[in-house]
Amino acid sequence: MYERSGGSDVLSLVDRPLPEPGAGEVRVKVAYSGVNPTDWKARSGAGIAAGAQQVPNQDGSGVVDAVGEGVDAARVGERVWLWEAAWQRQDGTAQEYVVLPERQAVALPEGASLELGASLGIPAMTAHRALTLADGAPARLAPGALTGRTVLVAGGAGAVGNAAIQLARWAGATVITTVSSAEKAALAQAAGAHHVVDYRAQDATAAIRGLAPAGVDLVVEVAPTANRELDLAALAPGGTVAFYADGSGPEFTVPVRDSMTRNLRWLGILVYTIPTPAKQAAVAAITEAVAAGALRAGEDAGLPWHRFPLSHTADAHDAVQSGAVGKVLIEL
Repeated sequence: MYERSGGSDVLSLVDRPLPEPGAGEVRVKVAYSGVNPTDWKARSGAGIAAGAQQVPNQDGSGVVDAVGEGVDAARVGERVWLWEAAWQRQDGTAQEYVVLPERQAVALPEGASLELGASLGIPAMTAHRALTLADGAPARLAPGALTGRTVLVAGGAGAVGNAAIQLARWAGATVITTVSSAEKAALAQAAGAHHVVDYRAQDATAAIRGLAPAGVDLVVEVAPTANRELDLAALAPGGTVAFYADGSGPEFTVPVRDSMTRNLRWLGILVYTIPTPAKQAAVAAITEAVAAGALRAGEDAGLPWHRFPLSHTADAHDAVQSGAVGKVLIEL
């Protein structure tokens, strides 16, 4: 936990009383805590209330071991994946037991590993939101929902990019992705991308236009500032750019006349603040895709796991901040 914002050195390992679930809540014995960029950014960013002890990390997985009033007792023993545990709450998943509203502990389909469960959450929900923002797209993905559409995923070796590739392919889209190295190309191919473009080894604009002469319908964008020109060149009339990160710069400009003429849309995403129905649709679709074996994680799925013990949570945060390729997990 941490009591003030700052670098990873503000994190400390402490013993706390075993929490009890209240009405509508479950207690989960955590198996894995997933680390996302927003976890270290939240820790290093805005200050926290005086005297508060903030446990970091939004995502995780584990087993329900107690339930509160109004929750079906049959949920005890259920394997679950967790999402938004620390959003507007002090109890994230970097702890042995976490109490949270039961809707944020989702039954993990049979055969899905707890490691996979902790790799879902924020990345997969962000990807789902991005893939449902194109003009005329469904609010919830399902097999065939994106048939006939071409999706460009920027940064296919990242956690959101990996989930976007898998979910788009499950929904029937043709998936093109960009990467920056041969190593990342192999990961994007393992995720299931139909076409992989190494923008450092080839002319990305020419390559994408060669693969999609009419243009792409949707760009799932990790670096809007850096990729604006590429996105403009790649988009079909009526196309959409759904961007979810600002690591390439805090601002970018949009060509007004070109966007008007071609009816282009530029839409931002922060998964924490999307409408509740969109979160519910994402959770349902993600769980269905996992059950179908269409949403996976680990080396074979293009998302290698990097494991840290709870006592090395600071190192796990630093690994994500340093750009670790794959999914960082804290193993409990």
